[in-house]
Amino acid sequence: MGTSIAGRVALVTGANRGIGEAVVEALLAAGAAKVYATARQLDDLKTLVARHGGRAVALRLDVTDAEQVRAAVEAAPDVELLVNNAGVAGHFGGAFTDPEWITAGRREMEVNFFGTFTVTQAFAPVLAKNGGGAIANVASVASLVSFPVLAAYSASKAAMHSLTQATRAMLKDQGTAVYGIYPGPIDTRMAEGLPMEKTSPSTAAQGIVAGIEAGNEEIFPDPMSRDFGSGFFADPKGLERQLASAA
Repeated sequence: MGTSIAGRVALVTGANRGIGEAVVEALLAAGAAKVYATARQLDDLKTLVARHGGRAVALRLDVTDAEQVRAAVEAAPDVELLVNNAGVAGHFGGAFTDPEWITAGRREMEVNFFGTFTVTQAFAPVLAKNGGGAIANVASVASLVSFPVLAAYSASKAAMHSLTQATRAMLKDQGTAVYGIYPGPIDTRMAEGLPMEKTSPSTAAQGIVAGIEAGNEEIFPDPMSRDFGSGFFADPKGLERQLASAA
């Protein structure tokens, strides 16, 4: 059974641009009653909020700041759907011995894994109080098989994938549905350095919302990710070798 969006209250992290902004738009188009759109800087949300009046509510939230997470919980006690979208990719390409992998990797783990974990822990009781609700974690196809040119980012998203599975098991008894989202390259600022065909954020967001409503625990919201997912489930080792050969 899927999660109906109509009439629901959602919160989307990292909603100031890219997939996050597009997910807010897609949720509202699907009939969400209200969406809390969060970002580190409130000014970055002005245009989005202006388009939707009271149905889009701006909240300041750095997912790595425990105080801001607590404040978000207090400000949004009616959340029924949490979309963990905030993420960073700090380093692309280079030799394995490049020390920048470690510097960027610490930030990627802090945001992509620990930030998601922190926000989810904080909102789990809110979801329980509101009937269970749902959580959707925006991971990546790199969660399933590492892209060597994104070595540390891939590791952080693999950790997020593992966390998604643990969250699903641990919050089952409170009636919380948990969805893992595994997009391919999306045409955002984060992916501008990837020399690959990219899907628009709006197309990916529509696929995300459709997957949530359909109840798909693993959501592949774009053509590349659907092909990737099929390849992974059919032959994960073969897919690993294919990516390694392209490194």
